[in-house]
Amino acid sequence: MAEAPNPEAASEGSFISHLVELRNRLLYAVVGVLVVFAVLLAGFGANSVYETLAQPLLDAMPAGTSMIATDVASPFLTPIKLTLLASLVIAVPFVLYQVWAFVAPGLYRHERRLVAPLLISSTGLFYGGMAFAYFVVFPVVFTFFVGTAPKGVAVMTDIKSYIDFIFTMFFAFGIAFEVPVALVLLVKMGAVDPHKLAAKRPYVLLGVFVIAAILTPPDILSQTFLALPMYLLFEIGLFVSRRIKPITADNEPAMTDTEADAAFDEHERALADGKNGRPRE
Repeated sequence: MAEAPNPEAASEGSFISHLVELRNRLLYAVVGVLVVFAVLLAGFGANSVYETLAQPLLDAMPAGTSMIATDVASPFLTPIKLTLLASLVIAVPFVLYQVWAFVAPGLYRHERRLVAPLLISSTGLFYGGMAFAYFVVFPVVFTFFVGTAPKGVAVMTDIKSYIDFIFTMFFAFGIAFEVPVALVLLVKMGAVDPHKLAAKRPYVLLGVFVIAAILTPPDILSQTFLALPMYLLFEIGLFVSRRIKPITADNEPAMTDTEADAAFDEHERALADGKNGRPRE
């Protein structure tokens, strides 16, 4: 007589298989970042990567001046640290793909159609924010900082402090440029009404400047450069959100027990196929 299946053993096996899959995806993401890191070191060198990102400040500094290194190991460690951070930023699409590959089997088809465009658009906006900071904000801000230095004060920035500053700005602008994606998600989930939000534009504008003041250095120039694009992106997100139908109980049918079991079984089969090397549907 066949033994009855043990629900607890099946549940434990499922949990372990999910942990193994998560471990594999994290490992792939780490390997991807390390591959980009190795390519940057071999193809360009850590010093070349540093010089490229330091160029906006170097162009704004007076002739005959340069940056300094106050720590003994900074001339070696700072370019390496910068190259590793740059590798992480470059590998973001691959890392997000690993996240997508882990969660996709558990999503419905309409959810997959929503998530994929959002991942692509959020990645593009993040890179767009960083590019805006590098090509537009940095030249203006650094020229302003250097030009306002008191007479007799030599501008010689420490390279470690500079790297911390530019990556804070990079991530601030990258995250701030995600406003349209966040707004579309909130409207799609029914958390906010775009028409009511449009009526509160003055409060949104005030909130944008408050957020910009928190994310940027304490100068009005950097705050304005961050606040204005954020508000413009808010208007773009608002325009798109008005054409989106939110998910509600009326247009999203509830999942039955049979459908939930089928979705769970499909997820388990997808994980098993991934381990055995078979392509997922």
